[in-house]
Formats: sequence, C-alpha cells, structure tokens
Amino acid sequence: MTLDPKLVEILACPRDRGPLDYVEADEVLVNPRLNIAYKIEKGIPVLLSDEAVDWK
Repeated sequence: MTLDPKLVEILACPRDRGPLDYVEADEVLVNPRLNIAYKIEKGIPVLLSDEAVDWK
C-alpha cells in the first residue's frame, strides 16, 4: 500500500518534529536523524513515540 505523497509531506516525527521519509517496501516512516521508524498499519501511520522501532 502506498501513502499519498501530500500526506507524507505534512507528517512529522513526534519526538523531534522533523520530517519523515517513507519507505514503501517496508511500510514504515523513518526518521533518519534519530534512526527510528514508525509502522504503517492498514494504511494508517502509527506515530506514537512508544511504538517507534530502531532503524538501521
């Protein structure tokens, strides 16, 4: 599933309020500054700080 590019543009990381990168193959939104990722479940980004996972 793909996210609307306009939506990705306005989403921000809840930890540092910076922009997120969409990685469609893994269905995650990545914050490369903090090396964390947020899952996308059923097309809905889960932008909860406690739900973030480590990202390489």
